[in-house]
Amino acid sequence: QVQLVESGGGLAQPGESLRLSCGASGSITSITVWSWYRQAPGKERELVAAIYPGGQLKYSDSVKGRFSISRNNARNTVSLQMNELKPEDTAVYYCGAVYWGRNIYGQGTQVTVSS
Repeated sequence: QVQLVESGGGLAQPGESLRLSCGASGSITSITVWSWYRQAPGKERELVAAIYPGGQLKYSDSVKGRFSISRNNARNTVSLQMNELKPEDTAVYYCGAVYWGRNIYGQGTQVTVSS
């Protein structure tokens, strides 16, 4: 089993930055894809960024150029650096992973962007 725990959410003003971190424990060698998702009130959960086998990165169009996903293999963590935050980035952010072909998620962390 694998457990994912997010940290780093909070309140930011438009234009500011936040950094989310996700710590993983358990059988992490069986994870093939690392990702960040978000879900805003009344909307479906959407993929924000992902790291695929081989290191390929993918970003949603709405965050491309502003957000950056990275992984620290030594610390078993995945981070999401969020710059130039906008009010529409307000959502619960979830760390995600593909584990034995199944999507798993952490408990989520709230990010609120407001002036």
